[in-house]
Amino acid sequence: MRSDYLFTSESVSEGHPDKVSDQISDAIVDLFLSKDPEARIACETLTTTQLVVLAGEIRCKGVYEDGAWAPGAQEEIEKTVRDTVKRIGYEQDGFHWEKLEFINRLHGQSAHIAQGVDAADNKDEGAGDQGIMFGYATDETPDLMPATLYYSHKILERMAADRHSGAAPFLEPDAKSQVTLRYEGSLPVAATAVVVSTQHVPGYDEGDKEAELHAYVKRVIADVIPPVLLRETVYYINPTGSFEIGGPDGDAGLTGRKIIVDTYGGASPHGGGAFSGKDPTKVDRSAAYITRYLAKNVVAAGLATRCTIQIAYAIGVSEPLSLYVDTHETGTVGDDKIEAAIKGIAKLGGLTPRGIRTHLGLNKPIYQPTAAYGHFGRKPEGDFFPWERTDLVDDLKAAFA
Repeated sequence: MRSDYLFTSESVSEGHPDKVSDQISDAIVDLFLSKDPEARIACETLTTTQLVVLAGEIRCKGVYEDGAWAPGAQEEIEKTVRDTVKRIGYEQDGFHWEKLEFINRLHGQSAHIAQGVDAADNKDEGAGDQGIMFGYATDETPDLMPATLYYSHKILERMAADRHSGAAPFLEPDAKSQVTLRYEGSLPVAATAVVVSTQHVPGYDEGDKEAELHAYVKRVIADVIPPVLLRETVYYINPTGSFEIGGPDGDAGLTGRKIIVDTYGGASPHGGGAFSGKDPTKVDRSAAYITRYLAKNVVAAGLATRCTIQIAYAIGVSEPLSLYVDTHETGTVGDDKIEAAIKGIAKLGGLTPRGIRTHLGLNKPIYQPTAAYGHFGRKPEGDFFPWERTDLVDDLKAAFA
């Protein structure tokens, strides 16, 4: 395993067009789950200049049943969409929460999918689709996330907070960041490059105002990344020069196009499935959450300093097809023994879709906060981000006592 190398991860802000789409899709998921915890949702969102389009399959008691919308349901969906865009901060000529055109093309879930997924008679609930999902954890940061992605997210979170508070009134919602770290002995020792491109109000692309914007971004970077890592950093701030036109007006957005930003910044494999817009019966989402939970607890328990976990499912089948653990030669016990320990923890429910949802409490409207700045490495609070808890540590330690 290489111990000296450069590695890079990127993040995008809540105002990035793809992230606008993700947040709208998850706002719809939360709306439906607030009405019916057993709702089925697969909501895709397209955003472009003054337009939002919803498409996908749904089933939700009290909202959409027997091929028809309940009274007022479509109006509530439209309000949810507009409120989401307003919260992000889009009041621009090319994309405005109040003026945009809204088209709803959601429709009923396929009966053929439903019969394979739903529990019936002596059949347990099956996975909502086939696929492979990965979870990952590393001790590089307190949140057990890759440092490159951790810092990329934190830069944009800070800038968004300053924009919303008015501390940085020259910022607009769309932004991207990228952090390159040099590793020695598998630990980051220097940030060799930091890229930040941020949408701005007119005039902040030349002269004193451009200098003010650049100075502000460098202060944010210095607050987020430890000074010891910034000794040889090259900064690329709005390298194209101007960034006035952004968001869905500058580039069309689609749900699910930022899956690496959503997960581990490229430090771990990805199964290919997106998260946002999907209810938790879809294992693309729920199994990715449980594998992060398992990997994080393995590292938190001191069984490894890095851990990747893969799980696989077939549509309509409840039991996982495989479970694979790789501690990248950092484990204190064998990877096969960790696999066996995980399988032996009864409260995980055999890692079936129902078992995952029950253990993590996923049938709740908790998803819109996941749709910007990553699904992982977040602080578990109340019902939110339960897959970030480290409450499996004692069970794992007990398996090796």
